[in-house]
Amino acid sequence: MEIQSSVFQEGEAIPAKYTCQGVDINPPLSISGVPTEAKSLALIVDDPDVPAYLREDRMWVHWVIFNISPRVELIHEGVSEPLGVNGSNTGGENRYMGPCPPDREHRYFFKLYALDCKLDLPEGSSKDQVLAAMEEHVLAEAELMGRYEKS
Repeated sequence: MEIQSSVFQEGEAIPAKYTCQGVDINPPLSISGVPTEAKSLALIVDDPDVPAYLREDRMWVHWVIFNISPRVELIHEGVSEPLGVNGSNTGGENRYMGPCPPDREHRYFFKLYALDCKLDLPEGSSKDQVLAAMEEHVLAEAELMGRYEKS
């Protein structure tokens, strides 16, 4: 399984348009190689480079979305149509929150999971709740990492 973007490659800079210094919308993402037995997809975008003075766990969750159809091949830029169920980001909102590092360049991981079931969780579920519900249901994983530093 693979997740890619047409606006940045693995390890490259995420364009400012998709950050707090731009329009703050999600970048386009393409998905391929989903196992045929998958019943749903989950996407988690997080930043593990947060300074400890801001968050003790050094993690900022930017987007959680689950119960995405396994037939989805493209998540459009600035997606507004319902793709699945939106979980809660660290800011407490059920939406994409673009990169906005406070201090230096940070890494942003777009993690895609193919699952053998749909998750029985409500909108606004946290990343930890989604990960716990996914246990023993992950068929495949894919990851895309981008970087961003405020100019």
